[in-house]
Amino acid sequence: MFWKRKKNKSPKFKCSECGQVHSEWPALAFNSPANYHNLTDIEKSEIGKLDTDFCEIRYEDQIDRFIRVTLTQKINDACETLEYGLWVSLSEKSYSDYKENFNNPKYETGFFGWLCSNISEYEDMSSIPCDVMTKIGNDRPEIFPHEDFDHPFVRDYYNGISKSEAENRITTMIKNIA
Repeated sequence: MFWKRKKNKSPKFKCSECGQVHSEWPALAFNSPANYHNLTDIEKSEIGKLDTDFCEIRYEDQIDRFIRVTLTQKINDACETLEYGLWVSLSEKSYSDYKENFNNPKYETGFFGWLCSNISEYEDMSSIPCDVMTKIGNDRPEIFPHEDFDHPFVRDYYNGISKSEAENRITTMIKNIA
């Protein structure tokens, strides 16, 4: 994707997926959890398994399991929200339950998870606890960071960010993709 803004007009984005130009803000999506992203190419092929919604890393003594989720960031001085496509790790039981019900449009439940995506504006995000809530209709689950966890990302989630900060995040993410 790229960011293109015309003076006094809505921002325009060319989607790297469909090639179309959109006027709404793009979702800031991560293709894999940070744990998988940080593996070498050899490790990815030998111990990793990744698709659009699930990821597993099979170490000798454990298996790490991740699912793709969404997060909606409030913007204080705008009508828009900033959408994220993130990853969380789940326990074996929660991961199996979610995977077994993945195609069930009536499946609705909650899990505990750990955030596993690193947004460049924040330092280490690997230990942020979250509630993971599935949605009826097979939409990706949404996460809600635990409000009592002391981290700038959690504070920003609950207090909101400015429109200029949201636009900076979009610009930074697009630069990192290109």
